[in-house]
Amino acid sequence: MPQLAESLNRLGTETAFEVLARAKALEASGRRIIHLQIGEPDFTTPRHIIDAGRKAWADGETHYCAAPGLPVLREACAAHLSRHRGLEIDPGNVVVAPGAKPFLFFGVLATCNPGDEVIYPNPGFPIYESVIKWAGATPVPLPITEDRDFAFSVDDLAERLTPRTKLVILNSPANPTGGVIPRDDLRQIADLLRDRDVVILSDEIYSRIYYEDRPESITQFPGMVEKTIILDGFSKTYSMTGWRLGYGVMPKWLADAVNLMTVNSNSCTASFTQRAGIAALEGPQDSVTMMVGEFKKRRDAIVAALNTVPGFRCSVPAGAFYAFPNVTGTKMSSKDLADFLLTTAGVACLNGTAFGKHGDGFLRFSYANSLENILEAVDRIKKASARWA
Repeated sequence: MPQLAESLNRLGTETAFEVLARAKALEASGRRIIHLQIGEPDFTTPRHIIDAGRKAWADGETHYCAAPGLPVLREACAAHLSRHRGLEIDPGNVVVAPGAKPFLFFGVLATCNPGDEVIYPNPGFPIYESVIKWAGATPVPLPITEDRDFAFSVDDLAERLTPRTKLVILNSPANPTGGVIPRDDLRQIADLLRDRDVVILSDEIYSRIYYEDRPESITQFPGMVEKTIILDGFSKTYSMTGWRLGYGVMPKWLADAVNLMTVNSNSCTASFTQRAGIAALEGPQDSVTMMVGEFKKRRDAIVAALNTVPGFRCSVPAGAFYAFPNVTGTKMSSKDLADFLLTTAGVACLNGTAFGKHGDGFLRFSYANSLENILEAVDRIKKASARWA
């Protein structure tokens, strides 16, 4: 029997989709499950964005287009970053893809050879480690700690830098913790990396979803935009997860390499989706303001409620839409606890180790659900806490 390629053994996955499948199976048997596991805004894509996509279909924009993206969308992305990051971006440095994930793959593949090292946040988005391993590079986890408000120590980063380091991944605001890298830390990171032969991949997909101080980008510091890939997209900010539209901003030599990979992998991104993206960036932003305001109400409610559960301790996330409570006080492993809450309490969440070994002892709850469902979920958890209280 033919065998699969060995490299597939190095690919990981997103546990959120596995938990979703288990939750759906329980629902099929008649159980009511409250879904707090998926990182997807529960809001509808704004109407003006939908209308722009529909118009593009009707106008016949259903054929191939330029691999890096429509020039008008690349211009809109560059203008957007100029407004929101204070940068001067040339549209030629923008590449469009079907979602933001391709830039993780392309970023690692374009910069790393087998044996090179990639420093990445842990706990962090699980695809970071998966892609690093699949490319044959060596993953070097950088601990994200509760005592630093889910940031990392610049000293820890410095200790992990070696002559083999080729890529450093940053994520702010972060999945799964909601942590934001402080501006002064970013300045120190920039000073640390500026003269090194490394590339930074700055995952800024949650950049518009914050609740107090606006997150900063490392590209705002001298010498950084020339060696950084900014990863951004439309899924989170505009509730467009199913549209599959993202973009990366990077130095021209990297943009050319990523464009070559695009030609070899997916040819281009659907034109009608890109037209919707233009409408998102250039149209009214009140839907974003409304969504973030609602997320803030939910954040405050879920954090307060989780802190009343015996054995739980939950910090206040500064961005994204995830609560990441410490559950070591329950005396259960985070894996066993996540399984227990799903099967017994009917609450779907994620074990912290789905995001790396440093997530052990934590759970991730997505508060991209109604306030009513969130409060019911925590009430169910409190009732189930007799198991460990």
